[in-house]
Amino acid sequence: MQTPKVFESEYRFCLIMWKHEPVQSAELARLCAEELGWRRTTTYTVIKRLAERGVLKNENSVVTSLVSKEEVQRAEVDEMMTKTFEGSLPAFISAFVSGRKLSEKEVEEIKSIIENGGKEKEE
Repeated sequence: MQTPKVFESEYRFCLIMWKHEPVQSAELARLCAEELGWRRTTTYTVIKRLAERGVLKNENSVVTSLVSKEEVQRAEVDEMMTKTFEGSLPAFISAFVSGRKLSEKEVEEIKSIIENGGKEKEE
């Protein structure tokens, strides 16, 4: 199953939802007003839109995710790699590290992730 597209403002909303889920929709509206400056109606519109796309569910006014933060991030990176780097992981990595001074620790962490098939090594 393909991960549904989550746009930038929706992603900021999802960060709040993931942090507090399961969460009452009224509480989520309050949190979005505090953290994003949204009106209650904006929050309810985003909840409805994301529920229709299969990102979350809203049952009995309790909002929970159907898609994890990691799944959304992975889908976004995959889309960017396809559009910008013609699907080339080496080109993506080269652009990502270009112009940055990586510490020895960061280089070792990246090597470890690659050696472990994309999974971070548990400490």
